[in-house]
Amino acid sequence: MAGGKETPRQKMIGMMYLVLTALLALQVSSAIMEKFKLLDDSLQNANQITNVNNGNSEKKIAKAVDQAGNKEADKAVLKRANDVRNETSIIRKYLHSVRDKMIEVSGGREEDGNYKGSKEETAIEVYMVGTEGAKNGEGYKLKQQVNDFAAKIAKITGNLHLGKPLCLDGKDNPMFAKNPDQKAKDFANVSFAQTPMIAALAVISTIEADVLKLESQALEELAMLVGASDIKFDVVQATYTAKSSVVAAGTFYEAEVFLSASSTAIIPKVKVDGAGELKVEGGRGKLKFKAGAGAYDKEGNSKQTKKAYVTIANKGKDTTFEVKIEYIVSKPVIRVQSGNVSTLYVNCGNKLQIDVPALGAEYNPSFSTNGATIIKGSTKGAITVVPSGAVPKIRISVASSGTPIGVEDFGLSNIPKPEIVAMVNGKPVDEKNGMAAPGPRQITVVAQAEPNFAKALPGDSKYFVTEWNCMLVRGKRPVAQQRFSSGMGNITTFASQATPGDRILIEVTKVQRANFQGKREDVKIGTVIKNIPLN
Repeated sequence: MAGGKETPRQKMIGMMYLVLTALLALQVSSAIMEKFKLLDDSLQNANQITNVNNGNSEKKIAKAVDQAGNKEADKAVLKRANDVRNETSIIRKYLHSVRDKMIEVSGGREEDGNYKGSKEETAIEVYMVGTEGAKNGEGYKLKQQVNDFAAKIAKITGNLHLGKPLCLDGKDNPMFAKNPDQKAKDFANVSFAQTPMIAALAVISTIEADVLKLESQALEELAMLVGASDIKFDVVQATYTAKSSVVAAGTFYEAEVFLSASSTAIIPKVKVDGAGELKVEGGRGKLKFKAGAGAYDKEGNSKQTKKAYVTIANKGKDTTFEVKIEYIVSKPVIRVQSGNVSTLYVNCGNKLQIDVPALGAEYNPSFSTNGATIIKGSTKGAITVVPSGAVPKIRISVASSGTPIGVEDFGLSNIPKPEIVAMVNGKPVDEKNGMAAPGPRQITVVAQAEPNFAKALPGDSKYFVTEWNCMLVRGKRPVAQQRFSSGMGNITTFASQATPGDRILIEVTKVQRANFQGKREDVKIGTVIKNIPLN
């Protein structure tokens, strides 16, 4: 059975029940019989104390009714408390009569008061279980009587949760449900079959403890209803509300300071639109949610509202108070760090660091965009954006833990064309002044990235000349010609034919670029012509 919080005494009784179950599984001996007797005596003593406490609870309800002016609603609560006590008294008398009968059928008492038949099992089984298959033992009646008592208590209090059965069959009892030898047994068999008389008495005492526990919970609930027509506040404290807990230097701090009051006897239910029912601690619902807004004003603020509902039991019925929660969502500032913040290069790995400082450790970013691929980096907020060039600009949407934060726009730039340079002995050739005949034996043709692009994206600015022609030209007529598929070309054969006044013509037809991932693509440069005069 579930209910309110258990007292230390109730926890002790529960532990005794576990001990009882363990003892039942052991071989019966005189020492064990003594332990059963000790356990039963302890349970009976605890039950007497609980009964006295429950009687005091009834008296406290009566006193509270009198102090509140004997209102009809409160007197009705007292009547229900009296009914709970009467029903408990009836079932306890019945349980004690069963105890007395067990003692009687097992041989009665010795002159010193001890039981004659402490180890007696057969007589107990016949009395409590009955003849085999007939189910006519007192245990079946006991189960019905005790479970009917729980149902009556639930009806009196109006709390159906208190009506759960106290006497359970093996399959319904968590202690036996997984035991193949016990789960098929009904309550009478699992509790009293092959059970020594002294152990059976302890079982009855445990059931009585459950009965008294249920009575205690019922009286506790009824006590909370006394004076329910008056909301009594017993906790008063000074508090304040401020427009904002963060104030910039030079601005005004505004707050309201006042007394707040609450009641320890009232446990409200608090619900908030969009947040459901809140956890209540100290009479206050704990509200926590991620703030968001669909649109912001020109100052970057968005006014939001939520409705909260606080429900308490009042005059036997639920009374709900409504309050409007107003707050302002400030648009977080998105900070972008990059070597080239405003412009992204098409088909390049543009590295960005996107942060939202206002979120601090709560920042858990995700990004989406149009017309580009986003590759997440190894650190929070680090991304690589690869635009496809399909759209004129890139919009990157920033969110944190699924909550939209804002959008950042970036313009696009095409990759600047590289400069083709002819190199001899590691130095650029002077195309204006040329070289002495018969000219170089080897020429290297390279494609050099535009300096700003190379500085911004060094990983995307690696070029390779993969096709070019080299000709020895005299006047307008080619004298010799070679074709190369790499940047370096050996033109030793030109030396035997070259004379002053000739020129070496270089015609570059194909250049490739390697991107940040090492993938190559053709660069559209057309045909680039370079001339080296021979003097």
